[in-house]
Formats: sequence, structure tokens, C-alpha cells
Amino acid sequence: MGRTLQNTMINLGLQNACDEAVYQLGLDMEELEEIEEDAGLGNGGLGRLAACFLDSMATLGLAAYGYGIRYEYGIFNQKIRDGWQVEEADDWLRHGNPWEKARPEYMLPVHFYGRVEHSASGAKWIDTQVVLALPYDTPVPGYMNNTVNTMRLWSARAPNDFNLRDFNVGDYIQAVLDRNLAENISRVLYPNDNFFEGKELRLKQEYFVVAATLQDIIRRFKASKFGSTDSVRTVFDSFPDQVAIQLNDTHPAMAIPELMRIFVDIEKLPWDKAWDITKRTFAYTNHTVLPEALERWPVDLVEKLLPRHLQIIYEINQRHLDHIASLFPNDVDRLRRMSLIEEGDTKRINMAHLCIVGSHAVNGVAKIHSEIVKTQVFEDFAELEPEKFQNKTNGITPRRWLLLCNPGLAELIAEKIGEDYVRDLSQLTKLHKFVDDDLFIREVAKVKQENKVKFALYLEKEYKVKINPSSMFDVHVKRIHEYKRQLMNCLHIITMYNRIRRDPAKLFVPRTVIIGGKAAPGYHMAKMIIKLINAVAQVVNNDPVVGSKLKVIFLENYRVSLAEKVIPATDLSEQISTAGTEASGTGNMKFMLNGALTIGTMDGANVEMAEEAGEENLFIFGMRVEDVTELDRRGYNAQLYYDRLPELKQAVDQIKSGFFSPNDPNLFNDVVNMLFYHDRFKVFADYEAYVKCQEKVSELYLNSKAWTKMVIRNIAAAGKFSSDRTIKEYARDIWHVEPSDLKIPPPNEPRDAGQDKTPNGTAA
Repeated sequence: MGRTLQNTMINLGLQNACDEAVYQLGLDMEELEEIEEDAGLGNGGLGRLAACFLDSMATLGLAAYGYGIRYEYGIFNQKIRDGWQVEEADDWLRHGNPWEKARPEYMLPVHFYGRVEHSASGAKWIDTQVVLALPYDTPVPGYMNNTVNTMRLWSARAPNDFNLRDFNVGDYIQAVLDRNLAENISRVLYPNDNFFEGKELRLKQEYFVVAATLQDIIRRFKASKFGSTDSVRTVFDSFPDQVAIQLNDTHPAMAIPELMRIFVDIEKLPWDKAWDITKRTFAYTNHTVLPEALERWPVDLVEKLLPRHLQIIYEINQRHLDHIASLFPNDVDRLRRMSLIEEGDTKRINMAHLCIVGSHAVNGVAKIHSEIVKTQVFEDFAELEPEKFQNKTNGITPRRWLLLCNPGLAELIAEKIGEDYVRDLSQLTKLHKFVDDDLFIREVAKVKQENKVKFALYLEKEYKVKINPSSMFDVHVKRIHEYKRQLMNCLHIITMYNRIRRDPAKLFVPRTVIIGGKAAPGYHMAKMIIKLINAVAQVVNNDPVVGSKLKVIFLENYRVSLAEKVIPATDLSEQISTAGTEASGTGNMKFMLNGALTIGTMDGANVEMAEEAGEENLFIFGMRVEDVTELDRRGYNAQLYYDRLPELKQAVDQIKSGFFSPNDPNLFNDVVNMLFYHDRFKVFADYEAYVKCQEKVSELYLNSKAWTKMVIRNIAAAGKFSSDRTIKEYARDIWHVEPSDLKIPPPNEPRDAGQDKTPNGTAA
């Protein structure tokens, strides 16, 4: 979520008043804003997307809740020591959190372990351990519409009789100390992005958030006029018409068997009825196609932790496979491919298959990704129910990612086309008519230059590095992962360095290359990549021949509040994943909206950005998905590229020989070995096209006016990438709710007694 103060002031229309009031007190608002900690309760794009979605849902007047876990420790703080990443605990609550309100009156029990007893009256899950879920509510204000929604985060609490209720004559002190075991559930965020780690505590976290949330949703449904009761029993027929639940990846997939357990075991609905309601309630968003990221929980672990849920999953699977066998008799291989249970060394539950079978809609997050989901990853399921599969291209909130972080540009745009674009970003197309307006061109360039100077000052203050604000700011910020190919950027840096040294007198367009992002603590290769970038920076930044022509900076502890500083100052946005690996990306959209040009592959939302702006207004290079597929078919041989490209050979040899690590010449052996013998993401295959494309970038940068015109064309084409558009599509195609543009009257104005202020519709 990042910081909340400035976002709240903007959405409430109070920023100027607050700035003035604080100034009158002799304080500086910007200094005050810097004191607030980021709420870093997610890993990367997926968590930030949820935050943008909350802002858009409130702005569109949807009755929507964001549910999650109130981690005591969020994503680690990253320190760089001697070029290596070192993790520190993110004690973000140390000074309290003024935006949250604990709601103990809505505390709920969550059960673990135990066993299942079957009788004539049905299944009973008994002898369980109970953990309490304490909700904390954070307000989510819409933009200037007097709507405030809720983000409800659950914290784990031990019940007061924890470890004391069992004939425990024993150690009272130890029993109280053991309360930590239960409360550890919400202690810390697992720091993996695009990687599955099958740990028991993680599964506990996933079930904890799901079980508490579903009880909360059902309590609210029963309290509403729709949860009508026949004498005692609630009628759930209207449940899917009143409630929509969107699964943000497979992490909350246990919601599907949990809702079935509630309906069948507790509410005593017949299975078929319960299953129909469940399917119509859930929809699933897939966020990645990387096999190592797909959740596959061991059956033994689920059986121990959630025995009843395993039985329900088996029943779902049996009925699912019976259905497929009836459609495709004797096709045992299809049954194996489509089963929720994977046989092998250890039997596992494929959570993506569970989500697809248990949902009425499945979507990818960019056109190209949704195609890959349909035709490759889940092709058997798409063949069965093609109408279930959709696309919903991601977006970003223009409130945080333009108004808040780039007020200069936001104001400049408002002067030209009015202020309405903030709620309807498609209006940015009106900027096309100013693409040849010399004054506007100069003003856009001036705002960018001011942002660069401001960021240069920040870097000087924080990192004691002097950088040239007239150099091209070439920025690559995102989680560190092999598929995102920070290594390819690194090879380009080394190539530029070698060119400068080969011919110091030759014209060279000065660059400041800024790379930032966190590596998962257990991801060895990602940590080596960080070390390599820092080792290269050490050499480049201290070579007198290079001087101010080329500077390399690794941005420490990349996070939302740092993104808000670097993105508005960026000239060139690096979006260089191997085609077919980045589901969408959202940083790409933030840079586009803030007046950076993109160098990128035809991957994720880059494809649609090129479609909107015209391919000639992005620097597109490298293999397309088809080329990658063809190269896989032929077999990728890195050696070929190394032998054929002298500059690539030189760069790789320097890494290999210890040119960048003289004290430990073998330091980067693992990296070099990976590049030659098991590079799944084919860095060498795109190197030549990337370097050539970068030459075109430098050439255009020399012509400031032509560069800025291309920037304006990009901003004018960024309207599609508002999360408001994304959420309208979810609302229309999946949730079946109507966004309301109605501005609720402020609390100080009387309302018409006659008007029903809650229009009927689903709560998402």
C-alpha cells in the first residue's frame, strides 16, 4: 500500500488546505510525509495491483472490501553492504499505525488440525486447535466522491485458554509463552515473488485469511435483507447475486473448499446446490505462467492441517474427473493432466486447477498473457469451457501514480485538457493535438528536468553520489529475477563502458543507469546478480576515462515510496523480460504515464502499450513469443552467440576473468555458468538486438525536441492503463455490478430522506 497520508489528502481534496495549515505551524509537509513508514505487505506487482484496485473500486463507488493479513513484519528492508543484499526486519508498526482501527467486536475463530468424524447427520471437524482472527480496518477513500471503503486485515491472536484448557496441570508460564505459536501466523510476510515455497506456516497463513474472511462475508450476508431465513435456516440462493469473491492468484484458493465446507457441513446444503453457489461466487485471476511459481501443496501437509478440506477437494476432483471421463471416454492422459491431484514422489494438489474448476470466470492480466493461459498453460480447461476464460489487462491508479508523485506534470496536463482526466484517463488522447505545440513541448521537458534535478539531489543526500542531471536517466526497477533479465542490462552497461574506453574521444550520450529491486532471501542467483551490478558500478563509477559519461547506481530498498520519487525522473524505462514470461507488468504503465520512453520486448502489457501509442513510439526489440518457442524447439545454444558477437564475448570474459572482482576472480562463476548452460531466459539471444536498440535510444535522446514529442505521444496513449478501466471491466464482465458515478453528499449536507443511498448490487 505504501504511505497513506498524501494519498488521503489528495482523494479528500484537502492537500492545499493541509499544506497551508502545516506551513502556518512552521512545519514542512514534505518533511512530515517522509516520516511515515511504507505499508509493505506484499512482494511486488501482485500486491501493488491490489492496492491500485482498492483505490479504483472506491473511486468508482463500488461496495468492495480488500481482505488480507496484517503482517507484523512486511517485506524486508534491503541494505547493500559491500555490494551484497542484506535483509533487515521491517518493523513497520514500531511507532504505531494511525490509519488502522482494531475491531475486536468482529473477532472470529479459525480452526486447524483435528480430525473428521462422519455420521448420519454429516461430517464433523473436531478436536481442532483454534486461533482467533482480529480484524484491523483501514479506510480507503475514493477520489473526491465522499466514498470510503474498507481494507480489513486479519491479525492472529491466541484464545485466552490456549494450552491451558487441556487437563494441563503443567507449566502455566510455558503455556502463556506458547501463545506465540498461534500468533506467529500473522508475524511475517513470505518474501518470495513468482516462487512457491511449500511451508506449513505459509499454508496456515493462506487458510487463516480465507477462513476469517468467508465467515465475515457470510455474517454480513445474513445480516442483510437478502439473507432471509426460513424459520431457522438461511436461504443462500441469492448469495452469488449479492457476493462476488475475486481470488488474487491461487494464494487464497482454499476459499473454495472452505465455502463448500460451510455450506455442506454447517449450513446443511446438498452438495450440488452448494457447488453451484460456490462456482458462481468465485472468480480467479492468474498472475504468472512460470512453473516454479504455481502452488502445488503436498497432500500429506493438507491432510494434517486441514483434514476436512482434503476430503472436500477429493470429492470435487472425483466429480470433475467423472465429468471429463463422460466427455472423453478412455482418455486417461487427459484425466491425469486435468486432475486436481498430481501423482508422483509426493502427491500434490494443483491449486490453479482447483481455482479453475471452482470459479465461473478465469482471467489473465494482459492480452498476450491471457492467450498463453488459454492455449498453453490451461489448454485442456479452455477447450472444455472456452467461455470461462477472459482477459483483464492490468492498470494503475492515476491518483498515486500521477497526481501524487508528479504534481508538475499533472498540473501541466490539467492546464491543457482540464481536470476531468483524473477520473477518466482516456481523456489523455486530447493531448495529441499539442504534440507539435512548441510551448507545450518545452514545458513537458522542463517538468521532466525539474524532477530529474530533484531526484539527483535525493541521490546525493542518500547515497553520496554526484550525478549529472542532464544525462539520460535509464531506469530498471522491479523485483530481481532471472526472467526480468537485469543481467542483460548489466551486459549492456559493460558494453557501453568498453566502448567509452576503446574510444574516449568519440561522442557518447551520457547515461545514469539506475537499477533497483529486492531479491528473495533464498534466491542465490538473484543475489549474485545484485552483487554483479554493484561490482560493475564500482569499476565504472571510479574510472577517470569514463568520468561523468556513465554512472551506475543500485537503488537500495526499492519500495512504493521510492518508486514515487524515481519514476517521475526517468527518461528510459527498461521492460526487457523474455517474451512470454512477464504476465503484464505495471511499472511499465507508471513510466509511460510519467513521461518516460520504453525500451522493451513484446511481452506482457508492453504489447498493448505499443498498440496504443504506435510501435514506432516505443523502442521494441528482440524475440517475440513465437521466436522463443521456435528457439526452444531447435535448442538454445548460448555458446553460438558468445562466439559470434565480439562485444558480448568481451563483456562475458571480463565477468569470468575477475575484472569486476579482482579480489575473488571466481566470484561470478555461477552466473557465467548459468548464462552458458542453463539460461531459461535466453539473455544472449536478445543481447545484440538490445544493444542496437539502445543505440537508437541514444540517437533520439540527442534530439531533445523529437524525444519530447515521442514522450507526449506516449502520455496521450496511456489512458487505457488506468486501473479504473480495469475495474470497470471486472465489474461488468465478472462481478455483474454497476459502478456509480454518483458523488455521495458530504456528511454535513442533509440527504433526501426518499433516496435509497445503497443501490442494489453485489459486494465484491
